[in-house]
Formats: sequence, C-alpha cells, structure tokens
Amino acid sequence: MTTKFYDRLSNDLTQLLENPIDYNVTIEVGEAPISQIFEVHSYILQSRSTYFKKKFNESPFNENHVKELKLPNISAKVFDVIIKYIYDGTISLEKLENSIIFNLLIASHELDLDELLEHLQTHLSTKNASWLRLNFAHVYQTSFQKNFKIIQKFCNDIIAKHPDTIFESENFNSLPEDVLISIIRLDDLQLEEDKIWDYVIQWGKVKNSNLPANLNEWTSDNFLTLKTTLKNCLPHIRYFNISSEQVFNKLYPYQQLFEPKLWLDINAKFLAPKNPISSTILPPRNILNVTLPTRTTPIPSNIITDEHALEISSWIDRKETPYIENNPYEFKLLVRGSKDGFDVKTIFEICDKVSNTVIVLKVEGTGEIIGGYNPLEIYSNIYGQWYSSQDSFAFSLKTENLKNSIVSRVTNYNRAIYYDSSVSYFQFGGTLRLRGNLKTGKESLCSTEYYEKKICSNSDGFSVEKFEVFKVSPKK
Repeated sequence: MTTKFYDRLSNDLTQLLENPIDYNVTIEVGEAPISQIFEVHSYILQSRSTYFKKKFNESPFNENHVKELKLPNISAKVFDVIIKYIYDGTISLEKLENSIIFNLLIASHELDLDELLEHLQTHLSTKNASWLRLNFAHVYQTSFQKNFKIIQKFCNDIIAKHPDTIFESENFNSLPEDVLISIIRLDDLQLEEDKIWDYVIQWGKVKNSNLPANLNEWTSDNFLTLKTTLKNCLPHIRYFNISSEQVFNKLYPYQQLFEPKLWLDINAKFLAPKNPISSTILPPRNILNVTLPTRTTPIPSNIITDEHALEISSWIDRKETPYIENNPYEFKLLVRGSKDGFDVKTIFEICDKVSNTVIVLKVEGTGEIIGGYNPLEIYSNIYGQWYSSQDSFAFSLKTENLKNSIVSRVTNYNRAIYYDSSVSYFQFGGTLRLRGNLKTGKESLCSTEYYEKKICSNSDGFSVEKFEVFKVSPKK
C-alpha cells in the first residue's frame, strides 16, 4: 500500500516559492511601470508546462546563471494565481473578480496549462454564467480565438435557443467571419431561414460601407463585392427551406450573389418540386414546436443580467426576499444609447406616454451600474415640473467592484420624478439627475436629495458608457 502525503508536499513547494532559494529564472509580467518580477525554478515550471519547457530550452543563461523571461500580456495579479497553482497544485477563485478569472483562463491557454484550462471553463460556465452572458460578444469571440470548447458550447447553446442574444447585439456587425459561420451552421438555431439570410446580408454590407444604400443603384461590381465578402457564409444558408414568397421578396433582389446553377435549382424546387436537382440540399433546422419557458429567456440588455432584473423586480414588488427565478415581469427594451443616441431627450421622444420604466446606466470610469424605476408616465413635451410617486426608487447594482446592490426609495413623494424636455433633464429626486448628452457630457449627478441613499460613488458630474430604458410589464 502506497501512502501519499500531498498536503505536506504542496506546503513545502509553497515555501520554496515564497523563499526562492537557488532560483534560476526570473519572469517579468505585465508592462512597465507596473510590471512585476517573479523568481522561480525552471525544473518545477518545465515539469508542469510544455510552454515553459520550450521557452527555457530557447533561452540562454545570463552572466548570473539566471534565465530571463518576459510575459507582458499577463498581469501580475493573474500570474500570481498561476505560479501558486504551478508550485502547490491549488487554486482559489472565490475572491477573484470574474474578469480576472477570464484573464486567468486566457493566460492558462497561453502557458499550456490544460488542467487549469478545463477547470476555469467549467467554473465560469456553471458558477458565473450571468457574467458570461453580460459580456457575451467578447466571451464568444475569445472562445473561438483560443478554442475554449466548454465556453464555446455554453455560448452556442444560448445562441441556438435565443438568437437575438447575438444577432441583435450591438457587436453583431463586428463579428469575425469564422464566428458568424459557426453560428449559422448550428442545426438547432431557433431562427427562420429568411431571417438568417437578412442578418448575413446585413453583416456583409457593413463590411463594405461604400455600397449604395439604395439597392436599385447597385452595379454588377457592387454585387460582386458583396458576393466576395460573403463567399464563405452563403453556402451555409439553407435556401431550400425558405418559402417561395420569401425567395421572391428577399433572395430575388440579390440573385447576382448566386451561382447560376444554384439559383436555377432554388427556383426549380418550387416549380417542379419532384424533379431532381444537383445542388446540395442542407437539412432543415431543428426548430422547436414549443415555446421556450419564459424564465429561460435572457433579458435583452448589454448592461444588466437576468439576476439584476430579478432583483429590480423584487424591489418593484417590495419583496424582502429577492426573486431567484421565474421573474414575474417582462423587460421590453425601448431605448439603447448605442442605437438611439445618448441625449436625455431620446427618453422623452421614444417613451412618450409610457409608464413603469426602468433606466439603467453604466458609469464611465467606475463601471458602476446605476438606474431607477419610474412608475409614472413620461411626457415628451413638459417644462420643468415635479411629479409625485410613492413607488419610484433609484439603485446601484452589484458588480465585480460592488459587493451588494443598493436600493434608494423616494422619501419626499412630491419630489419623486422631475421632467424638463426643453433642457433634457430627467431626475429621480436628487439621487439621480440625468442631464444633456449622457455620453459626451458630464452634467449628470448623484446626491441624496429627496431619496434615502446615494447610489453613485462619483460626487462630481459623470458620463456613461452605455444606457438603456425598459418597459416593465407583468408577464401573461
């Protein structure tokens, strides 16, 4: 019988890392002036990583018989976790921000730490799924660049069930070609084929901004340009599963993108469906016949997660214990700054006569997510007037840097909501004052006036990276 003393071994190697006697390698991580140097032992690192084994074989000793490596793409905070794992075989993720864990995953890939690579992917997809969804476009692209199989599957499952997650994302048009192809190849993508065609055409047009906006003005060269851009995407459209009406409405205007034989076969399939054709017929997608449970539909936001929406819904209903699933409210996106503009007047124009709205904003510089719930109707033409409410509140949501969310309810009911469309002012008392252009200006403010608490750390004017407005309605 063999007895294994792993705990003692791990502890001894940890002591060796903390007191690096006879070290023969220095590794400088990060970029100056905040870089940091680690003193380590080559025989431990190369026994744990093929990356280090190769690097040490390529690197000569200096005059002090020490090999010097530089890893500018890895931060000191990330490498500190990695080097401890290499020495003692342990890792603790509980106190790490999700962005650091994701950077740790990228570094593990670079350093050929396969065991850690799989563990981190599993951890993120099971323990931090909401963060992955909130940073979906970046996560999805990185998963393909680095071939993160577990993260890829997680993302593909979301896209297949909820295509709007990526197709309606502000980052869709910037997707790399290989990522777009991987999406439109999914057999269980829950999207009609003609809509997939629309998105692919949209993506191709964005890649060629010089194409005329009016299709009637296109020349043969314009069609050839788009055809060249989409040459690797077009074969994955399942043309023979598009109705004749949509072929006429959507494909016919772009018939110059098709090879003559394929275009002939597409039309022949409708005119003589029993006749054989030579073009490849891709199988129909596995479209579900049942509606997916409402609780699994992610909120259409680039700022907040499903968990955030549950928390806001709990505050609306004044629940002492927050909802943890089955959100009783639907959050319908009305305004998105990146699409509709960042001026406060946009809220007045788009949300005229709309009640029960939630505004969320991501603060520039701090990453704080703040906002407010307004049960009252919004008016597009109103000049400097306060409105009364007992149910409005402002909030700051939990993020990587904020341990717990904050809710600030109105205390002076007669000063709950303030509208002034003439100067683009929209206020939740004084606790959240939105003014002018939220992105380019720094006129918006936070205080405690008329509400319970301050929700923003910035005492001066601030600007925002993103903002959205939702209509909140009870689910049917």
